[in-house]
Amino acid sequence: MAASFGYTCKIGPSILNADLSALAEECQRMIDSGADYLHLDVMDGHFVPNLTFGHPVVKCLRPKVPNAFFDMHMMVANPERWIEGMADAGANQYTFHIEATDDPQGCVRKIKETGMKAGIGIKPNTSVETVLPYVDMVDLILIMTVEPGFGGQKFMENMMPKVRLLREKFRDLDIEVDGGVGTSTIQCCADAGANLIVSGSAVVGSDNPRQTISYMRMVVDEAIQKGQLER
Repeated sequence: MAASFGYTCKIGPSILNADLSALAEECQRMIDSGADYLHLDVMDGHFVPNLTFGHPVVKCLRPKVPNAFFDMHMMVANPERWIEGMADAGANQYTFHIEATDDPQGCVRKIKETGMKAGIGIKPNTSVETVLPYVDMVDLILIMTVEPGFGGQKFMENMMPKVRLLREKFRDLDIEVDGGVGTSTIQCCADAGANLIVSGSAVVGSDNPRQTISYMRMVVDEAIQKGQLER
């Protein structure tokens, strides 16, 4: 039974873990498996050491999966620079890192002006207090549960107090977690109060991604309902 209040569970597979030679097909496979949105990691080789793709790839993907919600995770320096390009390419949501800009408020304003939703992410070593002044301006806060830009890292359970603090202070906020989240770590994410779940290899590499998504959704929905009953 889905939650019917303030916030709901949404599962967003990270397509960077997919077969990049068949990206459009992989995106559609995730949607067909029950994904609520697609999480697209953009890395510029500056803010993080790795390099992925930019708005030309997003623009090519958009007509192939026209109904998918594109959640752009912008692990880039000077995030203001890429806002218009991503909006024109068909992105729906633009999440930048607070560590990458001197003007978070201005960045959010520019994102909103394009019609995209706006999110702010924080790296593991960044205090959650840095995003508190901006919560009312954005659509989500992203708590990284690994260091961004590096693959194959272990889930950092010690990030959960950040999630818990945000949930306690902002009952209806969309709180996203990203990094090492799968069937073995979803429970602690759910218990802390996360409701937007980014999952890479656990979903994309699963023999049965529909079943994996369904299981994680069940865990989060149960935690949401429990939290609502305790309010």
